[in-house]
Amino acid sequence: MEYSDLVMEHFMNPRNVGVIEDADGIGREGNPVCGDQMEIYIKVNDDHISDVKFRTFGCGAAIATSSIATEMIKGKTLSEAETLTNKAIAEALGGLPPVKMHCSLLATEALKQAIENYYDKHPEARTAKEAKDNGTG
Repeated sequence: MEYSDLVMEHFMNPRNVGVIEDADGIGREGNPVCGDQMEIYIKVNDDHISDVKFRTFGCGAAIATSSIATEMIKGKTLSEAETLTNKAIAEALGGLPPVKMHCSLLATEALKQAIENYYDKHPEARTAKEAKDNGTG
């Protein structure tokens, strides 16, 4: 199994590793088959992800996909971050072996959970988002 140089770079030198103690949203996702576990923490300011951190227990691909996903969403609006796909994560890394594509899916699912957790904690933000999505806000 061969990884791109970018996968190896993000595995060896992951970005945004850690925990945000006062996170606005936390997402956790795991794959019971391979044992990979991801946690993503987001800080939200004016509907933008102002900070993001992750912790991942897993293979090099799981760590690399977590790392690049955090780079891809930092500074984005919640709506923009919600559109991040596992395919976009894999492409940003220069590709993943087919057997490791599930790692990029773990990253997107953990991110979606973190955003959903934010909206659960801030129902007024969900109401504003829904109004905007419906063209009434």
